Amino acid sequence: MNTIIGIAGSLRKASYNAALLRAAAELAPPSCRIDVASIRGIPLYDGDIEAAEGVPPAVTELKGRIASADGLLLVTPEYNNSIPGVFKNAIDWLSRPPDDIDQVFGNRPIGIMGATPGMGGTRLSQTAWLPVVRALGMSPWFGETLFLSNASQVFDRTGVLVDEKVKRLLAAYMNGFAAFIKSTTRSNRSPSGRRDPSSTSLHTS
Repeated sequence: MNTIIGIAGSLRKASYNAALLRAAAELAPPSCRIDVASIRGIPLYDGDIEAAEGVPPAVTELKGRIASADGLLLVTPEYNNSIPGVFKNAIDWLSRPPDDIDQVFGNRPIGIMGATPGMGGTRLSQTAWLPVVRALGMSPWFGETLFLSNASQVFDRTGVLVDEKVKRLLAAYMNGFAAFIKSTTRSNRSPSGRRDPSSTSLHTS
């Protein structure tokens, strides 16, 4: 059985994207298990903290869960037509130190979906993630898209997905992504088993 680790990029308790991730876990095919993760507890990236104290425990724990999974699902909000800062900050921490990028992200299948209360459906946010996905050397899946707009109309007040059409779209997405993971191997690496270090994005400021 393959494992997909899903991360919602919001800290809000009633987040539509956290609700979408829970629904994705429920509608995933029996051939895969969804490990629902959170970015809560990850501090703002600070190179001085990293140099003095190392990678925070919450980051280390999440890195390990991603590294042991067969695929990664990002469920992203959209803030000001782009990536939420809190979500990008988490990924920045997860890419530290650079020597760990290949183990955590390299050639790992990734799917992106998202929900918004507005009309945009996170199209711009999902697009903005693509350079990050490329920089980390991941394998994006483009077989289906899920841009969920007007989220308040498809979830009830407890965060349960109640729209039948969206359920069908989400189930199709999860089935397709699971099939992509099953058909994808992580063998397309360099002879040393590492990604090309020239593609590694370093944090300096």
